[in-house]
Amino acid sequence: MKELEDIVKAYHNACQQGLKTALATVVHVEGSAYRQPGARMLVTENGTLTGAISGGCLEGDALRKAQLVILQQQPMLVTYDTNDEDDAILGVGLGCNGIIHILLEPINAASSNNPLALLREVVAHRSPAALVTLFSLRQRKGPQPGTCLLLTANEQTVYPIEDKKLQQAVITDARVALGTQTSFTKTYQAGNNDFTAHAAYLPPAIQLLIAGAGNDVIPLVKMAGLLGWGTIVADGRPLYATQSRFPDATRVVLAKPAQLLSAVNTDAYTAVILMTHNYNYDLALLAQLLPLPLPYIGVLGPAKKLQRMLSELMENGIPVSRQQRARIHGPAGLDLGAETPEEIALSVVSEIKSVMSTAAATSLREKNTTIHPREQQIILQQVL
Repeated sequence: MKELEDIVKAYHNACQQGLKTALATVVHVEGSAYRQPGARMLVTENGTLTGAISGGCLEGDALRKAQLVILQQQPMLVTYDTNDEDDAILGVGLGCNGIIHILLEPINAASSNNPLALLREVVAHRSPAALVTLFSLRQRKGPQPGTCLLLTANEQTVYPIEDKKLQQAVITDARVALGTQTSFTKTYQAGNNDFTAHAAYLPPAIQLLIAGAGNDVIPLVKMAGLLGWGTIVADGRPLYATQSRFPDATRVVLAKPAQLLSAVNTDAYTAVILMTHNYNYDLALLAQLLPLPLPYIGVLGPAKKLQRMLSELMENGIPVSRQQRARIHGPAGLDLGAETPEEIALSVVSEIKSVMSTAAATSLREKNTTIHPREQQIILQQVL
């Protein structure tokens, strides 16, 4: 989500400067690639790049082609084969061993349904969304509709698709992507014509609520900010809970435990870490957090501290179910051998990312399968 936010911001700046732009989107990958379908990059006519479509090997040539797209105001589908060690453009021995299809779209700022208008809607609302990019692999010189449909949880859609049967099929599959929280690629065949759609599921950015405003919170806020997470720092001490101490935080809230949750909106994409170093504050807040559908509640400190907290809650008539206990992580963080505040922040952020992505936090060298699931690269078929 941070990449999309950066692209939207860069587009806004380009418009203010009167610069024309194009959007590059990875729409399909065969084999291995540094970036997967859905990765995007904004190109301005003066050569500024925001986002990435590879590890750096494709951006130079994509820039030149994007500037041609801006000049001609026509979309272009470009294919890069990183298997080809003799490719003079990409260089020798990149090691990606994949074929990458990238759609370049000129952005018409006057159109209310242009791709950046849809991306702006995605980042403006804290809601899951499905974003569809429509292209033709077989008819590369034909129409390339591009980023054409946005579906959100409240059923808002934008779809400048002329073929009504194709439009309905794409909307139906966008709902599937949103409902199942998965991304996939599908080709729709109608006689001699076909279009391929990449339906991308886009969850909201992680929101991190940090209870505590001590010095050890500062690197945690900075690290979360680098990842594009929204960060809320909360504390009951007025000398600590100030925006000047946490300029990188999205919000700083001065509140006692009983007041905090009425001042903060939490959701299924919110992680909470208790690190006030005040046992009573953490205990009171934990009691309020338990009933909420939060995927991650971290408690900084030794395991004995958390066990004591859970015991006191039970003694005070606040039961902790097995499901609730599974969402509580204490001691918080992965075992990285962390000691300094910065290392502890890395440990905590890594664990939160692992939980929110439902990924096992293990070394990639221990993985017996590919890094990115191959099933996302399979093109499904539907005859209209």
